[in-house]
Amino acid sequence: MEWFLANSAEVFSLAGQHLVLAILPMIFGVIIAVPLAQLARQNRGLRSVVLTGSSLLYTVPSLALFIILPTILGTRILDPVNVVVALTIYAVALLVRAALDAFDSVDEDLRQAAVAMGFKPFARFMQIDLPLSLPVLFAGLRVVSVSNISLVSVAALLGIGNLGMLFTSGLQRDFVTEVVVGIIAILILALLMDSLLVLLERLLTPWTRAATAPGSAPDAGIDPGTGQAKAGLSAAALRLSRPEAGGGTA
Repeated sequence: MEWFLANSAEVFSLAGQHLVLAILPMIFGVIIAVPLAQLARQNRGLRSVVLTGSSLLYTVPSLALFIILPTILGTRILDPVNVVVALTIYAVALLVRAALDAFDSVDEDLRQAAVAMGFKPFARFMQIDLPLSLPVLFAGLRVVSVSNISLVSVAALLGIGNLGMLFTSGLQRDFVTEVVVGIIAILILALLMDSLLVLLERLLTPWTRAATAPGSAPDAGIDPGTGQAKAGLSAAALRLSRPEAGGGTA
């Protein structure tokens, strides 16, 4: 405790760098993985390629990727961009599979109903597929956040600032307290990120709370067997996103 109090400024500075290196790849991963998963869902051949490719990408050792990327990107070995790109690759590898499962969880009958009501493809995706897939998608996003926060610490071996520096410094000086502080700090960051994602999910999916509220229809919610949106929840989302007369937006 005394060491932490005496070095709290350094710890908080490293924690800030750690968060940036963990959050940016997660954001980029969502931007890349969601459209890619939607394309893969519509094309069976592409789906097989995407799933196989994502599995292979995640098997690449992180330290090796951190070292190889500078030669590919033309960056310096100590450039944080290498870490962001590497972790974005891992995030996409995890999220594209989660996004596919999320889109598969949306009831196909609901999609057909949306078409009958005049939803165009993009409007149907933005107002039906994406909102109803959020619970499953956020489950994958929570896994990615924990994975990124853990993997960022590996970059400390290359001298890139993050909480992993406490591990390398503590080991070099044989000072266990510094290592323990680093472990606790990373655990706290992971818990905070997970809590924020849970809160964000609740804010973006208000109909899930309405579906589970006392007095709601017994069939509302997510089918635990198939993961598909049940009738009550689906109908509620469809009512919320119903387009104006004349059809949805392009």
